[in-house]
Amino acid sequence: MAQKLTANRLIDGTVLYWRAGEWTESFAEGEVLASEDAAKAALAAAQDFVARNLVVGTYLFELKGEAPLKEREIIRAFGPSVRPDLGKQAVR
Repeated sequence: MAQKLTANRLIDGTVLYWRAGEWTESFAEGEVLASEDAAKAALAAAQDFVARNLVVGTYLFELKGEAPLKEREIIRAFGPSVRPDLGKQAVR
């Protein structure tokens, strides 16, 4: 199953997504890791950012098509579910 890699920026807690060796704040710009080998390689490469205290909480999560599979990741990607006029979901 396809996955994405996520973390939080240590300085401000912003949710980040892995893209070609760097991080982006945009879920849509995050790299889809189609194979288990690609996912493991991305997770291993992200550990450099952890070691430099730039990000925390790196982990992989599964996708259903192009969307997050679990509610937790939907909220992390698009913002609070109680105020659709605020946060990332207001921009969509």
